Amino acid sequence: MIRILLDLKKSVEQNASAYFEKAKKARQKADRAKEALVKSESRLERFNRRLPEQKTVELKRPRKKEWYERFRWFYSSEGFLVIGGRDATSNEIVIKKHAEKDDIVFHTDMAGSPFFVIKTCKRQPGNATLQEAADATACYSRAWKLGLSTTDVFYVSPEQVSKTAKSGESLPHGAFMIYGKTTYLKPEMRCAVGLTEKGIMGGPVTAVAHNSKSHVVVIQGEDKPSDCAKRIRMLLCEGDNDEIIRSLPPGNCKIIELPAKRLDKGDKGKPKEKTRTC
Repeated sequence: MIRILLDLKKSVEQNASAYFEKAKKARQKADRAKEALVKSESRLERFNRRLPEQKTVELKRPRKKEWYERFRWFYSSEGFLVIGGRDATSNEIVIKKHAEKDDIVFHTDMAGSPFFVIKTCKRQPGNATLQEAADATACYSRAWKLGLSTTDVFYVSPEQVSKTAKSGESLPHGAFMIYGKTTYLKPEMRCAVGLTEKGIMGGPVTAVAHNSKSHVVVIQGEDKPSDCAKRIRMLLCEGDNDEIIRSLPPGNCKIIELPAKRLDKGDKGKPKEKTRTC
């Protein structure tokens, strides 16, 4: 029901004329409002067209670290996992907990050397893996920091490594006695840092080159590890400075070879062997 208020002082015609004028003004306001709305929508459409296209950013989940990443580690060019100690404590753990019967243990004759272990998984590693393990043992030993061009590295079976010292002697934390025959190799004092599917990997040049998308070669030098790490991160376009430093030898170094991209899967070339973990 519509209620209409009439002015009794005016005639019916005058009341009708007043309502007609009000209705006319209301229609004009509605038309102006509609016109303003159309203009606003047009301006909004033009503004939206100028906005850059929004891209959906996929957040990368942190990669779950493997058990061996607490040590020095690399995969050989033949697919064997090789782990080594970072200090006296991790040397103890590598030998006592992770050196199994069929594995091969590497060390140098000098103090301040890590123990490296080839995890054979009951397979026989070739000369390439043996040499790479020897190279790693030398590079991550005190020989690198002292600037030695090389140092003798030997390998033995886990049964030859013992915590039992000779009569009247004692062994410091992280040290072991070696009994029986030892086989010596001449290592190369060069290493590499590469970007692999498992993250940053440091180790012998041939092993890193085989397993990485791109890598840099490092030798003894005058640059601090932190400076080298920053440059390596820039060259590889990926990685964390701390992670790269952990993959470098314990001493000053120098980058001598810049990264080169590996062949894609569709390209011709030697197929990449799969890495295995026991």
